[in-house]
Amino acid sequence: MFDEVLPRGERDGVGLRVGAIIARHGEVLLLEPHSTGPIRPTRKLPGATVEPGESVTGAVIRGVREETGLTVTHIGAHVGDFDYLSPAGKPVRRLHFVVDVAATEPIVLGAHAGYLWAPLDGDLHVTSSIRKILDTYGDLVGP
Repeated sequence: MFDEVLPRGERDGVGLRVGAIIARHGEVLLLEPHSTGPIRPTRKLPGATVEPGESVTGAVIRGVREETGLTVTHIGAHVGDFDYLSPAGKPVRRLHFVVDVAATEPIVLGAHAGYLWAPLDGDLHVTSSIRKILDTYGDLVGP
C-alpha cells in the first residue's frame, strides 16, 4: 500500500501526510516551528504532504530531506496514524514511520526555527496525537 503512487496525493478523498521518527541514542528528533505570537507552538516530527503522483515512501524520503537535510536509508515500522481537519477544513490522515538515516548530523533546517533531540520520557511539548504515536514507538523499542 505505501509504495503505490497516488495520482491525487490522497486516498478515498482524504489527503495524506507523513511523519518520520528519527532516533539517536534513545532520543527522537523534534522540530520547532517559528513562533508567531505569545504562545509557544508545539514541536513536530519531520514530514511532508504526499504530493499528487508521489508514493507515501517517496513523501517520507522527500519530507525528511527538505525539513532536516538528512538522507533516509530505510523506512521501517508504521507506528500509527491519526486524522484531523486541515486549516482549510479538509480531512487529512497523517501516517508515521520509523526511519533510519545515513547520519544524524548535520541537521539543515528548511522551514523551522530549531530542533532538538528529546528523550521519550521527557516533556516533549507535542500534540496529544503525536504523543500517542511516540508512546507507540516507545513500546516498540522498549526501555
